[in-house]
Amino acid sequence: MTYARYVALGDSQTEGLGDGDDIRGHRGWADRLAEQLAAANPDVQYANLGVRGRLAGQIRDEQLGPALRLRPDLATVMAGMNDLVRPGFDATAVASALEDMFAQLTASGACVVTVTFPDIGKIAPLARRLVPRVLDINDRIKAAAARHGVIVVDTFPHSFTTDARMWSSDRLHASPLGHARIAAAIAHAIGLPGSDDTWSVPLTPLPPAARWRVAGGEVRWVASFAGPWIYRRLRGRSSGDGRVAKRPELGPVAPPPM
Repeated sequence: MTYARYVALGDSQTEGLGDGDDIRGHRGWADRLAEQLAAANPDVQYANLGVRGRLAGQIRDEQLGPALRLRPDLATVMAGMNDLVRPGFDATAVASALEDMFAQLTASGACVVTVTFPDIGKIAPLARRLVPRVLDINDRIKAAAARHGVIVVDTFPHSFTTDARMWSSDRLHASPLGHARIAAAIAHAIGLPGSDDTWSVPLTPLPPAARWRVAGGEVRWVASFAGPWIYRRLRGRSSGDGRVAKRPELGPVAPPPM
């Protein structure tokens, strides 16, 4: 399959955080997927509506309408992690927002792809108590996708998705390697020419780290990332306050950086 109009909806993962920075720009898996689409069809047009910090309901309310107006023949939807890590998580509301997007995008004629969440308890041990939420929302994502013919890339069963090398230092956003694997997984799921299943090959195991290194890493992570995140929540602030989509309109895909 080749596609002419690709639109990405989502939050910070779709925006590309963890793969670049605010000065040079964020590449991310959606940009990487667009580059693969352009290799198959140089005339493909791409828009990225993802904005960091957005909840599933906000993504539906802010991005679905603009996405439909762009008439995509391929759309990706990644949403729900920002909801999942907050107090008062409402799985039913998140699933409803996702299903609304699945239903309207597929009804418009788009091929729609979504992604489940990995075992976050293995990525950040302090988040282990949230694993039941991950399992619940993953089941809801897959059920809604089945009702609307949405393609699902299921990350949870793959052990490599919790490898530290797949994640940036904040453990919230994929690393460049992680973003590359997500793009490759979606390319394979939609049968893009040149894609294959090597995205799912496990990484070469690392030697076990000393316990004191692990403990020190947890302390640094709490101080550098978890603490500031909690502070923003207490103040009612979001990392996405005042931000807009980086590619709100369809446009040509730039060649990948050398």
